[in-house]
Amino acid sequence: MALELRHLRYLLAVAEHGSFTRAAEELHVSQPTLSQQVRQLERTLGTQLLDRSGRTVRLTDAGEAYAHHARGALLDLAAAERAVHDVRDLSRGRLRLAVTPTFTAYLVGPLTAELHTRHPGIALTVRETSQDRIEAGLLADEFDLGIAFQGPHPAGITATALFTETLTLVTGTHQPTADRPGPLPARELADRQLALLSGDFATRGHIDGYFEQQRVSPRIAVEANSVQALIEVVQRTPLATVLPEAVTHDHPRLTPLPLEPSLPARTVTLLHRADAYQSAATRAFTRLTHDLVRTRGYAPAS
Repeated sequence: MALELRHLRYLLAVAEHGSFTRAAEELHVSQPTLSQQVRQLERTLGTQLLDRSGRTVRLTDAGEAYAHHARGALLDLAAAERAVHDVRDLSRGRLRLAVTPTFTAYLVGPLTAELHTRHPGIALTVRETSQDRIEAGLLADEFDLGIAFQGPHPAGITATALFTETLTLVTGTHQPTADRPGPLPARELADRQLALLSGDFATRGHIDGYFEQQRVSPRIAVEANSVQALIEVVQRTPLATVLPEAVTHDHPRLTPLPLEPSLPARTVTLLHRADAYQSAATRAFTRLTHDLVRTRGYAPAS
């Protein structure tokens, strides 16, 4: 029997779900058909790939070895398809970008606008998610590029430094402290009410670590799982927040108020899978990103 791509996909689906029933539902085939196809693959290879003896179907040792190479083969084939459809003049194309949440507040908009201006034929898909999911998605060929923070990164991920992100206290321009001439001592945060990102954001952990180091405990009046929500709150209330200083560049009703000592800076990086095919759209977006970082005057990466 000649092996076909469906045999690889069927095996990997059963291995992922640990069940022929759930794998068949995902693949939209009948369970008997799925079982038959996997049996054919095992007969062709002359070895058992799945252990069906328990309540959960598992890969055998031989199955683990085969599945590892099967996953790589499918990734390579997907890259080959994109290479065939890659248009060098960028009149069309597709880019899958993933970013950590704070970048949607000040970086995704300008990047999208610049991409559309330069290359309107490129279709852009943006996904906001956590850094570990970005890295896993790059390795699984779900994304072409990611924008996140400096490592450590898993094996197979290449990171290129873009700029240094500075977190700062942010107030509305209507607040008396908006025109303060110098930095605000960290100890004075104890007298302030803040609106902060919720604990599922990595940025919140960064902020809490700073508070702990400075031995201050501000009153957290509002927690939000959206940067845009915080921006609205701060513009309309006496509350302050802590966000990247760059967020204030496009929001004239927000004012950055530096702290003393300042919050630790973070290096922003552009991520991609080390061995991934770099389409014309990916290369163009990479150049565009570096250009925009320089144009907007973000602090160089340390």
